[in-house]
Amino acid sequence: MPEKYTMKMTTKGRYAVTAILDVALHDSNGPVNLSDISRRQDISLTYLEQLFSKLKKNGLVESARGPGGGYRLAQNPDQITVAKVIYSVDEPIDVTRCKGKQNCQGDLRCLTHDLWMELNMHISGFLNGLTLADLINRNNVKQVSERQDVVMMQLQS
Repeated sequence: MPEKYTMKMTTKGRYAVTAILDVALHDSNGPVNLSDISRRQDISLTYLEQLFSKLKKNGLVESARGPGGGYRLAQNPDQITVAKVIYSVDEPIDVTRCKGKQNCQGDLRCLTHDLWMELNMHISGFLNGLTLADLINRNNVKQVSERQDVVMMQLQS
């Protein structure tokens, strides 16, 4: 039986995708407040503010000020790829040690450089082919979102 390995993506990219998906799931009711996302997704409000500043700068979300303010998607969910979200928060998708510069072993290319570059291409292709609309339409995403909404309503009562 082969061993299982997991690749790690930093918190920034993971949280950005989670938070913008939360907006996509809830913005039909108007702008989504960051404190609601913070509570539903257990992400620090300060961290969300930093992420949404970058998401806004990159044209993925727009903000509404004042009472009832918050964020909504600036594009249709079928136009926003997971890769676009990750890249917009300055998160590279790269499993090489050399960031593609081919200086993995001192100033030279390492033995497995091409393998890791190929993996980068597969990951990038997968994430570029997956949109927020695709995620929204997954049954398990809907179930988790509904459970989170129930918990939020219970906390507000």
